[in-house]
Amino acid sequence: MVKATLVLEGGANRGVFTSGVLDYLMEKDLYMSNVIGVSAGACNAVDYVSKQVGRSRECVIHREKEYDYMYGLKKSLKEKALMDMDMLFDKFPNEIYPFDFETYFASEMECELVVTNCITGGAEYLTEEKDPERLMKICRASSSMPLAAPIANVDGIPYLDGGLADSIPVEYALEKGNEKIVVVLTRNPGYRKKRSVKATEQLYKRAYKKYPNLVKTIMSRNAVYNKQMKLIEKLEEEGKIFVIRPLIPTVSRMEKDYDKLQHFYMHGQRLMKKEYQGLLEYLNE
Repeated sequence: MVKATLVLEGGANRGVFTSGVLDYLMEKDLYMSNVIGVSAGACNAVDYVSKQVGRSRECVIHREKEYDYMYGLKKSLKEKALMDMDMLFDKFPNEIYPFDFETYFASEMECELVVTNCITGGAEYLTEEKDPERLMKICRASSSMPLAAPIANVDGIPYLDGGLADSIPVEYALEKGNEKIVVVLTRNPGYRKKRSVKATEQLYKRAYKKYPNLVKTIMSRNAVYNKQMKLIEKLEEEGKIFVIRPLIPTVSRMEKDYDKLQHFYMHGQRLMKKEYQGLLEYLNE
């Protein structure tokens, strides 16, 4: 195990790129001491710590209709959500694509999953070392995209997607004290987040009127994200962090097409293979 911090951006189904990157690292038996995952990055993070090559890919890329966790229009209206979170964080880990809780909890790696506290609007970095149910609740909370999934409760506190408050927790990683930081992004070089259109902002304000601090966080997300990207690019240029990001057009976050997702996954795997020697040199400097 290498003393380094691995930071994993979210992006819903764009996370298959990260799955490809991590599957290659696992095949090479390269594990880092600290892992911080956000949203889809949280799902990738736990599969990396449980050392389950291919699991993250299987959860997202499959042809079986009965395992499709994206609701159709009628079901979305009925459930007031776009995704079946029970399937993702209960049926998948416990029945369909079993999660190796034993290996996860026995690991010496520290795994922190980022969530957004609906009351404070701030990011929290949660861990779980023995309770399978709570671990999956944290994963669910970290991945609960606003308007697409219901608010998730952990320890009686309402949470939403960690990407709202801290999309790419590089500053938090710097505070961890590890000299080496590896960042896996799911957007192309130079990407900047645009502000939501006014109609979408109104939807957020209506949906989360009980949580004014959360609304403030959502409204400022693009500015915070772009500031983080500027910092990442600066640190990368200075050779202080190692960054891997997709170099082909990305899939959409709700992409369902098997071939497109598989192609994006393979891009992550091939790119990591190409950059692997450079990563080793960075980690051993």
